Amino acid sequence: MRRETTRMVYFSMFIRPAMVPWPHACLLTVGLFLTILMCALYPENSLGRDNAIFQQFTQHIGRQVHKDKQAFAQANNCVSYFYTLKKMPPPTVQGISWNATPSSQPNVDCLRHYPGGMDEARNDLAKTQAILSVSLTFYQFALVADRNDDAIYSPAELQDLFRSLSLSYYDGDPIPKQVTALTERFDSWHHRRNMDALMQGMSDLHERGYRVTPADRVELDRVMG
Repeated sequence: MRRETTRMVYFSMFIRPAMVPWPHACLLTVGLFLTILMCALYPENSLGRDNAIFQQFTQHIGRQVHKDKQAFAQANNCVSYFYTLKKMPPPTVQGISWNATPSSQPNVDCLRHYPGGMDEARNDLAKTQAILSVSLTFYQFALVADRNDDAIYSPAELQDLFRSLSLSYYDGDPIPKQVTALTERFDSWHHRRNMDALMQGMSDLHERGYRVTPADRVELDRVMG
C-alpha cells in the first residue's frame, strides 16, 4: 500500500505538472518517506507506550503511599497523645514527618479510633509503619527500574521489571494489560506485606546493573516528606 501511494505521487506529478509543481511533489515524497521511517523506528508509538506505563505504575503506587502515610500519621499522633496523658515523652519515629491539622482533636479522635488506649495505638503504629515501608520500597523499586531516570521504561527496562516481579512479559501486549499486571502485583504484595518477595525483586534488578540514583533519592525524599 505504501509503494502504491508513492507511485501515485509520481504519477500525478508527470500527468498534471501544472497542478503539482516539482518542489511541492518533492516535499510530499520526502514527507511520505519520513512517515514510513518513523513507523519503522517507533512501531505503535513505543515511546508513548513506555512513558504511559511508567507514569501509571508510579502514580498508582504513589496514591497508596499517600494513604499509608495518613494511616501511619494518625497512629503516630495518637501514640504521642496517649504518652502525653501519662506525662511520658513519646518515642520518635524516623523518616516520616507529620503535623496535626488545626481541625485535629486528639482527645476526641484518638479515643474514637483507639478505644483500647495506648496499647491499641502502639499496635496500629507498628502495623501502619510496616505497610508504609512496603509501599515506599515498592515506589523506590519502580524508580530504580527506570535505569536512566528519563521517566520512560524502555523495552529492555520493562522486560527486566516484569521478570524481577515474577511476571510474564510479552512485548506485543497492549498498555492497559501491562499496567494492570504491574498494579495488581503491587496490590497483592502490598496487601500481604510481602517485603521478602519485593526485596528479592530489588536484588534481581541490582544483579542486572540497576542502582538507586541521586534523582531517585530526591523523588523518594519528596514522597516521604
